[in-house]
Amino acid sequence: MIVSVGILGTKLGMTQIFDEEGRSIPVTVVQAGPCTVTQIKTAETDGYNSIQIGYKEVAQKALNKPELGHLAKSEASPLRHLREYRLKSTVDFQLGQQIGVDIFEPDQLVDVTGTSIGRGFAGYQKRHNFKRGPMSHGSKNHRQPGSTGAGTTPGRVYPGKRMAGRLGGSRVTIRKLRVVKIDSERNLLLIGGAIPGKPGSLINVSPANLVGRSK
Repeated sequence: MIVSVGILGTKLGMTQIFDEEGRSIPVTVVQAGPCTVTQIKTAETDGYNSIQIGYKEVAQKALNKPELGHLAKSEASPLRHLREYRLKSTVDFQLGQQIGVDIFEPDQLVDVTGTSIGRGFAGYQKRHNFKRGPMSHGSKNHRQPGSTGAGTTPGRVYPGKRMAGRLGGSRVTIRKLRVVKIDSERNLLLIGGAIPGKPGSLINVSPANLVGRSK
């Protein structure tokens, strides 16, 4: 699958802005980049074309020697996060190049990926939106799952059965969100609507993959 280059950033939180007609637009503010090109792969050397970018400078002692040796090839400073993007061609990129929010345009559609907020161990109603049982006196099925399968056949619970368990803390992608505003001076992206993760979490923003999907 060929995708366009994106950018890594940090979710700062949600706010609202107003358009020219005075309508309130809920947006999520993302501190995006600048990111450094740390590796370039080509079809001749690796079998496909891609670039790798790094984000968020850290102290040198925070990385191990293999990580520092990899970043030294591009003369990049110690970076915490690395991400690879497949491209049709890499001729427009070079090692050490800085990538900022100017790769996007206002009103552009983007796909945003992050780690959803962990909710811990959750019950059936909260995790799967199950209907609760009777709340009358004497009922012993207020928030229970009900039947999970026949006892004789199959005599077990099928894998994948929706039950209580860990909720959140998983990789989530929200597709086709709109870039409302770009602040190149402060490296900020204002993206319409909510995105996964809590403030301070790592976010990946890339151009929306519209192939095979209706606009």
